[in-house]
Amino acid sequence: MTFVPAQPIITRDQAIEFLYGRIDYERMSASLSASDFKLDRMRNLLDKIDNPQNRVPAVHIAGTKGKGSTAAMIASILQAGGHHVGLFTSPHLERYEERVRIDDQMIGEHDLVELVNRLADVTRTIDAQSNGLSPTFFELTTALAWLWFERQRADIAVVEVGLGGRLDSTSVCRPEVCVLTTVSRDHMHILGSRLSDIAAEKAGIIKSGIPVVSGVSAPEARAVIENIAAERGAPLHCIDTKTGHDSTAQAGAELTGSLSGLHQRRNALIAVSTARILRERGWRIDDQAIQNGLRSVRCPVRIEVVSQDPLVVLDAAHNWASAGALLETLAEHDVSGRRVLIFATSRDKDVPGLLRRLLGGFDCVVLTEFQSNPRAMPLEQLKEAVRRITSQPVHSAVTPNEAWVAATRLCPRDGLICVAGSFFLAAELRAMATKKAGPCEPAEA
Repeated sequence: MTFVPAQPIITRDQAIEFLYGRIDYERMSASLSASDFKLDRMRNLLDKIDNPQNRVPAVHIAGTKGKGSTAAMIASILQAGGHHVGLFTSPHLERYEERVRIDDQMIGEHDLVELVNRLADVTRTIDAQSNGLSPTFFELTTALAWLWFERQRADIAVVEVGLGGRLDSTSVCRPEVCVLTTVSRDHMHILGSRLSDIAAEKAGIIKSGIPVVSGVSAPEARAVIENIAAERGAPLHCIDTKTGHDSTAQAGAELTGSLSGLHQRRNALIAVSTARILRERGWRIDDQAIQNGLRSVRCPVRIEVVSQDPLVVLDAAHNWASAGALLETLAEHDVSGRRVLIFATSRDKDVPGLLRRLLGGFDCVVLTEFQSNPRAMPLEQLKEAVRRITSQPVHSAVTPNEAWVAATRLCPRDGLICVAGSFFLAAELRAMATKKAGPCEPAEA
């Protein structure tokens, strides 16, 4: 389905309706392959809006996990250094505008409406050409971000890849540094089943002569990244996220951040190394800015503790590696009461593997099905998957809100409620867990 309004867009709701009316590959990714992703559409769209991405330098970040947190850290460090910083991330939790920020402020309604009108005019022209280059939801969102960053005269933009890297619409940019956080198995129907295949897709963001920071540790994936960087003459800075060693030099800043968990320390190592390379390239970032940036960063639903009585943790963990990071961090908390997991996930994930990883860390599980995205695994299929793996107590609820109510009844005050399995689930439950009112807008992948 595609939608282009015949009349000018006047309100925010109309702007959001236009964007959601476009083809949205993220909401149907279970049936996609790599052939569905092409940069021709994005280049054509950007050409028609005078290529704003060429006038805003970027830090471009790809990876299986950790890229959202790392992006937030780098943006916070740059801002602490006195720079005017754009940040483009996905998906959003509650409002579409969360995706496009400058100095941690979301794009305003007036700018959103004005820029979407411009993109709608361009889209109407493209659609009339019948050349197969009609832009998608994510491509339009990426273009909107570049337009706003340029309008607001951002000094630099920190840009998170949506999916993969090589063919992602964010890859049409002018990076100062390219960053690869981790490589593990996820989106295998699109990126490939071997780590080397996945690494090649993510390393596709590497540009000729542009420095690369990599926290990838798996030897198979690391070898691919080293080869691609060498072929493109891109200086490669490998971070050993276990020891903190940088292949060229220590970053020279204390890693005291606001985010919990060893995995966030690893992300901080990557962010600090990126900041050091930016400093070498002339950007004003001293060690105090690095420390202040790390202390002030916030990353919702990345092992986010929202309550202590009982302990309530929201996490977007949706693959084997991120589930392991979650359990590793939860082990740091002293919880004497029952541990309750609220779980839902997408059909395109390794559901048995994810369940085997998570279930042993909890006393019981409440299964549900998120409502904001059609990729949700149906509740009955999820229940059957759990029955094949465990005999521990399993509860189910038709909606996340009902699952939350069930979990609060099952969990004592000295216990733990953990929400995991999907960003969509965490987004839908965050309002209840933080006692905020009002529905969330659909959150795309």
